This record gives sequence, C-alpha cells and structure tokens, in this order.
Amino acid sequence: MQKDEIPACAGMTISYYSSIIYSQLIPLKLCYLSAYYELYCKPKLFHKSRMAITKEAVLKALGTVQEPDLKKDLVTLNMIRDITIEGNKIGFTVVLTTPACPLKELIKNSCIDAIKKQVAENAEVQVNMIADVTSIRMTGPLLPGVKNIIAVGSGKGGVGKSTVTSNLAIALSKAGAKVGLIDADIFGPSIPLMFDVEGERPRVIQENGKNLILPIIQYGIKLISIGFLAPPDTAVVWRGPMASSALKQFITDCDWGELDYLLIDLPPGTSDIHLTLVQTLPVTGAIIVTTPQKVALIDAQKALSMFSMGQIKVPVLGVVENMAYFTPAELPQNKYYIFGKSGGKELAEKNNVSYLGEIPLVQSIRESGDSGKPAVMKDDITAEAFKKIAETVAQQVAIRNAGMEPTKTVEINR
Repeated sequence: MQKDEIPACAGMTISYYSSIIYSQLIPLKLCYLSAYYELYCKPKLFHKSRMAITKEAVLKALGTVQEPDLKKDLVTLNMIRDITIEGNKIGFTVVLTTPACPLKELIKNSCIDAIKKQVAENAEVQVNMIADVTSIRMTGPLLPGVKNIIAVGSGKGGVGKSTVTSNLAIALSKAGAKVGLIDADIFGPSIPLMFDVEGERPRVIQENGKNLILPIIQYGIKLISIGFLAPPDTAVVWRGPMASSALKQFITDCDWGELDYLLIDLPPGTSDIHLTLVQTLPVTGAIIVTTPQKVALIDAQKALSMFSMGQIKVPVLGVVENMAYFTPAELPQNKYYIFGKSGGKELAEKNNVSYLGEIPLVQSIRESGDSGKPAVMKDDITAEAFKKIAETVAQQVAIRNAGMEPTKTVEINR
C-alpha cells in the first residue's frame, strides 16, 4: 500500500465521524442564529410596531408625501387634518384642492404606504378624503361667495362651446363641487335648451332693499340666461352696450350664493361681451374650445391671444378639442378624423398651455343636447371623456391658484 493511500475502512471512518460532527454543529448553529435573531433583529424589526404612536410621528411620515401637481408635501400645504390614534389604528383627513381631483387614489395610497413604512408596519390606516376648492380671488363686493370664475371661449361659433360648457358644469357638480353657469351669449342663448328649462322664468326677491334674480337650478347647476327673460322665438336685436349691460346684470343682480366654480359661456368672437367680463370680474382662467380644422383654429388662436394680451392677462387653463374624431356607435373602436387630427393639441403646444383633452363626434352628444340631458349624465364613452376633462380643468385651476398671482379686473383706456 502506497504511503498516501487511505484504506477504504479508514475513509469510511472519516466520513462517519464527519457526519456526526456536522449533525451536532447544524443544530448548534441554528440555536445561535435563533438567539441572535431574538436578541438583535426582532427588536429592531418590531420596534416601530410596539412603540406608542404619536401625532408627531404621523405628521413626519405624511410630510414625505408630495401633492403631485403642487410639488410640495401634504403637511406644508396644510392638507392634513383631524389626526386620531387608538392603539394601532390611525385616522386622518386629507383636504384635496378640488373634489374632482384625478389623483385622489394616488395620494391616498401614498399616505397609507408612508404610515406603514415610517410609523407602524401593522397600523390600520383610515384616510378620509374631502375637498376644499382653492381660491385666490380678492374679497370684493361682487360675487364674494364665488371661489373661481372660468370663462369658456372659442373665437368661432359652431365648435360646440356651449355643449362643452354644459357638460363640464355637470361633471364638476357630480364630483361634488358647487357650480353656476352664466349664458353670456346674449344673441344666441342655448343653455336653456341644453338643460331642458326653456319654459322656466327666474324669480325675483328683495334683499337689503335690492332686487335680486334667483338663478334657475337644474341638475344641481345654478343657471342664468337671456333665454329665460326673452321669448324663445324672438331675436334679441341690441347694440353692444345693451348686451354688455345684460351681462353685468347677470353678474351683479343675481343671487349666486356660494360656488366653487362659476362658468361663463362666452359668445363667438372677441368683442364687447368679453371686454365687459374682464373689466367687471377678476377671471380665474379661460378655456378655449376648438375643433381640429384650420378654419376653427385660426379663430381659436385669436380668442387665446385675447386672454393673453398684456392689458387683459387672464391665465389660459388650456384647450379642449371638440369633434376630434368620429366614432360610429356600432364600431366604437374605429376613429375617423373628419375635421383633421390633433389641431387642438398643436394649438395648445404652440401657445405653451395645457391640452385638456378631446371629445369625439358621436350622435349621442347631439341627441343629449337636443333633449336637455347633457351627455355626461349617461354612462358611456362620451361621459367618461367629459369627466376626464372636468378633472383636468379642476387640476389646472388648483395649479394656477397655487403658483400665480390673483387676476385683477382690467382697466382699458379707450
């Protein structure tokens, strides 16, 4: 037998004793690992769960959650209220900038994640979401209870501006906002038809010795229009100053009460009515409605430019592209770009303003307007489109209020 050779029996002996040693060492290692875990790891892992939860700890955690649009944390923005703590149950209220906030679920989930990661892993978190619509309007004698005034213009007639305004008003109301609508198209009022209140007449009350018109309320929206005051088949043949006087009366002599949003449905063009509005009220922002074709876009550009003029300086919240494409009811996936494609989007990009969204050209929108039940009240593709635009508008109003100075009434020297 060679010097380096090991007998088979010796090899077996070594293998046998090795297995015994390892069988003893493994339980020993496991024992040490278990003790190490109990002594060092477990207390660190469950320290947050066993320690008393404090309001300060909750606020510190929520201070890491950003409001996606305003780019600041919820605590700095004073959006956290009513913190309650009972054992491992944590409750608080998040005050959104609008009930139509499109990021509601994102903010809620971010808050829950922050609490579980930074305060207590086993916490039961109850988040109550409410809204307090922001406003930076300066307090004054006109419309003191109205938080935001939104002008809706187009520059050109026939692009569906009144349809968009009506559906936008109802979508904001359905989200929980208080909404009013002034039909400022004195010569072609269509709001009474679109809200199925053509035969209604507003009542007049006296308050502090002054006569006030009570707006008609339909679908939760406060409405006023020259269509309520003049026979429907009679033309309103007035000069500019008389039309402007009617608009002023709708603003100053109506009991609007408290509103989150007051929408002004403007007539086509850039004329007396538009100037009267910006001279009478500090307008929060303007929405431009257009269709995709060039003949509409050239006038939409003029309307947008009017609000952006140095003397006027009304922030443009964005552009809505109406009749963006045709979708047949029997083929809802098909899109036919009858009036061109992306004209409204390109207009928004050219002027560095937000693109608020697009509305398809479908028969049901026309039918809804004619029947006085706007399309957003249904449950279909068009209702969803109007809902998304309403959320985006509310979002843009909140961003505008957080980052810009209050709008002032315009002084125009003639």
